Amino acid sequence: MLISSAFAADMATQQNPVMQFLPLVVIFVVFYFLIIRPQMARSKDQKKMQEALQKGDEVVTASGQLGKIVKLSEQYVTLDIGGGTETVFQRGAVQTVLPKGTMKEI
Repeated sequence: MLISSAFAADMATQQNPVMQFLPLVVIFVVFYFLIIRPQMARSKDQKKMQEALQKGDEVVTASGQLGKIVKLSEQYVTLDIGGGTETVFQRGAVQTVLPKGTMKEI
């Protein structure tokens, strides 16, 4: 009687190997659609925006500095931050392009 109960318990714990990995696959799919895919889209949009920068655009950097682009190079952007003061930032530091005339309002 004792042996047959142990054998029955062992049979109940054995599952199809596919069913054992199914929760992991479902978790990965959920992470992909909720986290990875939107992050890749944001990164692509950010890179596209940084490549489209032009002289005269008003921008906000990652540090919160507002400025108007006065000079562009392959990797750097020179911003006029007011009063004739110019600072140099990496293109990657530009977070947002503001509508024209925003700096005059501030």
